[in-house]
Amino acid sequence: MKLSAEIKAFEGRLGHRFSRPELLLRALTHSSISTPTRPDNQRLEFLGDRVLGLVMAEALFLADKAASEGQMAPRFNALVRKETCADIARQIDLGAVLKLGRSEMMSGGRRKMALLGDAMEAVIAAVYLDAGFEAARDLVLRLWAERLKTVEEDARDPKTALQEWAQARGLPPPSYEITARQGPDHAPKFTIEVRLENGAHESAQAGSKRQGEMAAAKALLARLEERI
Repeated sequence: MKLSAEIKAFEGRLGHRFSRPELLLRALTHSSISTPTRPDNQRLEFLGDRVLGLVMAEALFLADKAASEGQMAPRFNALVRKETCADIARQIDLGAVLKLGRSEMMSGGRRKMALLGDAMEAVIAAVYLDAGFEAARDLVLRLWAERLKTVEEDARDPKTALQEWAQARGLPPPSYEITARQGPDHAPKFTIEVRLENGAHESAQAGSKRQGEMAAAKALLARLEERI
């Protein structure tokens, strides 16, 4: 099977040349353009999620032999969550080679976090099926290398940390409010404000409510900790 120049370039960015290129093509095919003879990437996504999980669990287990399960769990979640997978996909410009239906393409599908994260997991599965677990592990560890270095910081859930900060001082949990929404439906931007009963507050903007709340909580925590 002959691959296009764009997909060959993607293989280079990925760092894996497929002996079974049909696996890569399937991993890049969204359900919006699938047909009975051109299956989508959903089954591969299911498998890739499990391969990624095993690689990350093993990496964390080996990296810190003194870490408890309670310490490893939030690190693991930070490494395998959909937002992280989407960020890795953006680093290798996976969106440029996604195969999408016209409506999905017109609505900005190449930039959507969910689509990118799913496709990244599917690509991991494609590498696993093409060359085995060692190849998939090497791929994941290489692409996630920087994330593994900063996982302790990423694993600290700022919403939970802010709530604990408030409770330790006898305050009720922080409140979150959407103060503005901009952009088209396919690429919205939410401005989220977090506020404590003592009057402390911060705002942040992000592409989803959850990310906005996390960013606002992180900003407020940073300001509060500067006062300590």
